[in-house]
Amino acid sequence: MIKLTGEKVLLRGATSEDVNELYYWKYEENIQEAKKWNAPYIPEERLTKEEYMNSWDKEHELFQGVPRLLAVIVDEKAVGTVSCYWVDKHTNWLETGIVIYDPDYWSGGYGTEAYRMWIDFLFESTPLHRLGMSTWSGNIRMMKTAEKIGMKEEARIREARIVNGEYFDSIKMGILRREWESKLSKSCNRKEYRGELKR
Repeated sequence: MIKLTGEKVLLRGATSEDVNELYYWKYEENIQEAKKWNAPYIPEERLTKEEYMNSWDKEHELFQGVPRLLAVIVDEKAVGTVSCYWVDKHTNWLETGIVIYDPDYWSGGYGTEAYRMWIDFLFESTPLHRLGMSTWSGNIRMMKTAEKIGMKEEARIREARIVNGEYFDSIKMGILRREWESKLSKSCNRKEYRGELKR
């Protein structure tokens, strides 16, 4: 099982306990605060617990040793996920994402560290040329997180999303391998933390 160990978070392949915890946050928790920010404009089919458990079992590797998603663990609890999917295999382009379901772990640097570790892992473990992410202009926290790890806004499709009856822009951000490598060399000089991979 892949484990990426950080100062605040652990990224790992999900255990059955992790998946059970994530199912609670994704479908059963009453307030569903994360859904108000994580693509609230996309209707989501509710899976049974068995279907959700099976979806994790069926997750395939994008490259050898590189899974499509990992659980975000804080204080020995599964609080979210990092994920990725192909946009274009011919140009080595993946779209990436992160969601922290438990609001107790918002605005404390957990998401930024987890996302940075995920981006580092994907570039270090693959020949990928670019990694991107998509969000909406109302999700300021996600945009700031992406910017902190070196992503740049690349497209803004005006008033393309509707949330609570109001129009928002669709936002596309991304980072190229050479930009990541440049940021990496600078961060090493600053002794900025990067995750440690354990298999």
